[in-house]
Amino acid sequence: MTTAPQTAPADALPSELVQRLLPLATAGSAPSVEVFAPATGAKIADLPQSDTADIEHAFVTARKAQRAWASVPVRERVAVLRRFHDLVLAEQDVILDIVQTETGKSRVHAFDEVGDVAVNARYYAAQAERLLAPRNARGVLPVLTRVEVRHRPKGVVAVISPWNYPLALAVSDALPALAAGNAVVARPDNQTALTALWAIEVAERAGLPKGLWQAVLGRGSVIGGEIIDRADYVDYTGSSNTGRTIARQAGERLIGCSLELGGKNPMLVLADADVSAAAKIAVRACFASAGQLCESIERIYVHDNVYDRFVTEFAAHTRELALGSARDYSYEIGSLTFQRQIDTVTAHVEDAVAKGATVLAGGRARPDLGPYFYEPTILADVREGMTAYREETFGPVVSVYRVGSDDEAVEQANDSAYGLNASVWSRNTTRAREIAARVEAGSVNVNEGFIAAWGSVAAPSGGLGISGGGRRHGPEGLRKYIDTQTIAVQRALPIAPLPGMSEAMWAKTMTLYFGVMKALRQQ
Repeated sequence: MTTAPQTAPADALPSELVQRLLPLATAGSAPSVEVFAPATGAKIADLPQSDTADIEHAFVTARKAQRAWASVPVRERVAVLRRFHDLVLAEQDVILDIVQTETGKSRVHAFDEVGDVAVNARYYAAQAERLLAPRNARGVLPVLTRVEVRHRPKGVVAVISPWNYPLALAVSDALPALAAGNAVVARPDNQTALTALWAIEVAERAGLPKGLWQAVLGRGSVIGGEIIDRADYVDYTGSSNTGRTIARQAGERLIGCSLELGGKNPMLVLADADVSAAAKIAVRACFASAGQLCESIERIYVHDNVYDRFVTEFAAHTRELALGSARDYSYEIGSLTFQRQIDTVTAHVEDAVAKGATVLAGGRARPDLGPYFYEPTILADVREGMTAYREETFGPVVSVYRVGSDDEAVEQANDSAYGLNASVWSRNTTRAREIAARVEAGSVNVNEGFIAAWGSVAAPSGGLGISGGGRRHGPEGLRKYIDTQTIAVQRALPIAPLPGMSEAMWAKTMTLYFGVMKALRQQ
């Protein structure tokens, strides 16, 4: 590994920026908590925390704002998204500094979040009017029964977002909820709360009414139940274990929820793959944000014919990665975010090595760079019984496996309880798509790691198995935030026997009618 030439890392964000953002949270009644920068250990802020009264106030205020917002024409709502898009791009240096400081990630991976928000804002600004427009449906008696389907916002949506992608996951789920006419009460992770508060501030400058998008702060284990007890819908991104808890709580209230959870994502390098391209892209697919990404690759299955070459090139690229903590683009890999993350990474690697795995690249912490730095690591000879074989590491660690056929690669890829993302590499894209269709994952990228599917926001994204349920992106990413209402108007004749007609004759008449409609191929 190399350490890139870099400017000295800034120890803290400007105090005036922090003090401007903190009052945007509906918080302060509970004792504050200290938040520190992962890369340097410098204190970021004393973060106010929300108690039950704060949460109640946030929801009461949000409901009042939502009733007015729902009556605003969709074209005016999406105009806010367009202005928000422009402001985020114009002021990206500020949010890049905040994201880097709060997460420790490299600037190049922080910019991925800016891009994600811009693409989602643009998509929903362009599509919301069409997706939310009332539509006519065929009535039970054509001409006589007129049916219209309307869309109604859920009300107040709770967006509970994690620390690893604090801008993308807090904002890109809130935007379609707002476009659909809802209010949003956000619960960002304490570690990355300033990112969410900055987004709310920018949205209000873009024209979003105050009180419509609010943030409450606190540990999920402390305030999560209070939020779910008041929400009309819950959008959660995080661990599978917490997802189960949220699903139970939402189910008890009979409200909907969308859950994007963990992943142990596979890459399949087939015998006819472009090995050099696969080895190069695998670096980003595995180690973006130091591997702290639900979509990142943690398992690579390589056909025996190309295994040696792939592993040699992949390891060489990985060893060349520059680690550092400056707020610029001079390095590629940043810090892990918490002590618990580096503890997990260290434990997984040490357990694998102790049981016979081989380290092909990395394999050690780098406290010389910062408290939570760990080198991007490639393991070979990982097998059943090693923790890293099945458990999600959520760090810069990937295992490579030699396989003898496409069928074996698919079988191994599907040997997991997770099913979030996957990658298939082949020069024959028709064949690769056939293989991809056999992989049990919510999204599969051909000749890419995760960005092709994730960045194509017109298509849905989400997981199978314990990787969650529900979808973000695409029409599904907006429609999950609405209820449908059917209005049926019956004209001229009732749907009942005519005067003087017996029930038996009515039944015969309707039986004939059903047969005619089937013959005409009418629904």
